[in-house]
Amino acid sequence: MSSEKHDSRDVKLSVQHSASEKASLDGQGSVEYEDLQSDQYPDIDRKKLLRKIDLRLLPIFTILYLLSFLDRGNIGNAKIEGLADDLNLHGNQYNLCLTIFFIFYSAMEIPSNMILKRWKPEIFVPLTVVTFGAITTLMGTVTNYSQLLAVRALLGMFESALFPGISYILSMYYKKTELLVRQAVFFSAASIAGAFSGLLAAGISQMDGVGGYAGWRWIFILEGLLTFLVGVLSFWWFPKYPQDAAFLTEREREYVVWSVHNSTNEVRVHPDAPKGEDTSNDRRFLWAVFLDPNCWLRLFSHMGILLPLYGISLFTPTIIRNLGYTATNAQLLSAPIYVAGAILSVVEAYLSDWTGLRSPFLIINYLCMIVGYVVCISLDPTQNPQGIYAGIYICALGLYPATSVSIVWNSNNLAGTYKRAIGIAFQIGLGNFTGAYVSNFYREQDKPRYVFGHGMTLGFIGLGFVSLLCAIINLKWSNKKKRKIIESGEVNGMSDEELLKMGDKNPYFVYRL
Repeated sequence: MSSEKHDSRDVKLSVQHSASEKASLDGQGSVEYEDLQSDQYPDIDRKKLLRKIDLRLLPIFTILYLLSFLDRGNIGNAKIEGLADDLNLHGNQYNLCLTIFFIFYSAMEIPSNMILKRWKPEIFVPLTVVTFGAITTLMGTVTNYSQLLAVRALLGMFESALFPGISYILSMYYKKTELLVRQAVFFSAASIAGAFSGLLAAGISQMDGVGGYAGWRWIFILEGLLTFLVGVLSFWWFPKYPQDAAFLTEREREYVVWSVHNSTNEVRVHPDAPKGEDTSNDRRFLWAVFLDPNCWLRLFSHMGILLPLYGISLFTPTIIRNLGYTATNAQLLSAPIYVAGAILSVVEAYLSDWTGLRSPFLIINYLCMIVGYVVCISLDPTQNPQGIYAGIYICALGLYPATSVSIVWNSNNLAGTYKRAIGIAFQIGLGNFTGAYVSNFYREQDKPRYVFGHGMTLGFIGLGFVSLLCAIINLKWSNKKKRKIIESGEVNGMSDEELLKMGDKNPYFVYRL
């Protein structure tokens, strides 16, 4: 680093921070010192470019994830249409079929994102979609427990690439203050899939007996074929990384890469902070994630959200059916829960991006989840089925918005493209092991109250909430520590390259609260 750079940093550090600057240094709000775009890319209309990117990315991402969530969750719809009886499932065999999916799904997410970082997303992701679409179709032909177990394992393996992969690709196209709304739109597909699954299953089940197949088999066959066909079409539509995106001009490609690299938290801390982030594919970032206590706290917080999410998606039709409703009505009554979750996800994401805050919204979400499950566990479904339904509703209004906020909060606080790719997969991958747990919480012998299932889920929510509070405290402490390091002048002798290689441990990198 030149002496001029050192002098500039020394002079700027001697200036007292204003109240707004201090807020930025603490990771609160979204204060920025300058608009770098006006100097280097005056010809780019960012709003127009964002619309162009949105129209290219969000429809295909949302559709693919909707189909993915549909294919993994339709086993819950198939169950109440007779799957367990026809395959002679007994004991915990149905639950093990749910569990095996999440074991393979979780185990493969980090490797899949490492492959994605080095390979072509426009080939890798559509290929996995085509494969798990074919696997879903095959589920409609199974004749016994062993076959269903094997097919569910394969489904988990190939679905593992989609969600963390798309989350990472979004982080390569959008600045940190623009990412959450897009993540929420994309993730709302999970909510819509929940509603769509119930409505679709109610209709498809009427094909019972057509071609000699039971209605539940047609649920797998038709939904799997739809995924397969869309997967084939996605080979022509799925985007490349921004530096190679054919739908952008050369100037737009340069600008997107530049804007994302310069939207890191360093810009918000101090005008003399190094711009950009490390883009090397260094394997040390793998260990940097596993040894980072912040990553673990955000993981445990995320697990407290994902477990009830999978509980609701897999067991809501069964729970509602056991409240005394017919199979068709149980499918239909599930739909409004998911629609409300999708709408609130986008609204909360907009407010979070507007304020620049993540964790306060997560606190509110957690409180909704706690209240919802307390209602479910305290009421007798035979006396008050409407109350149980309301409890599930309240919980869904908290957990669906929380999922997107949690993922983007984690992404916002990871620096270095390779660490971010691994860190996203780490959170989503290990977090998805909760699906294996919750698959065994709702047991046949516990119906209709499911006190054990609701109680265990509430316990995980409590663990996640405590982890969230610990993560907030730790990030606030880390930001204060970093500010003291900057003010002491310890970084004055370090080059920009050295600072950027530190990733989010760089003193200029402020953790977003």
